[in-house]
Amino acid sequence: MDIKHKETETRGMFYLENNEGVYAELTYTHKDNDILTIDHTEVNEDLEGQGIAGKLLKRAVEYARNQGLKIDPLCPYAEVQFERNESYQDVKVK
Repeated sequence: MDIKHKETETRGMFYLENNEGVYAELTYTHKDNDILTIDHTEVNEDLEGQGIAGKLLKRAVEYARNQGLKIDPLCPYAEVQFERNESYQDVKVK
């Protein structure tokens, strides 16, 4: 699975695409205070339940660690996953 990443000065996304376009995405806002606010996670309905959203979130966490950033998991999916996954707590905004 080749997760792609694109970013502007204030927004970014991790995503997967095929010949038909983007079929899964996790979007975030990048604040000046080194915080990524995950605001949306979506996977095409016919691909739900395959762990794709979890892989996008894991990639976002790895990115935050590598860049010295913190994550504010605003979207409901990310919020639940941060509560369930102890290993993500080091990048979660306190």
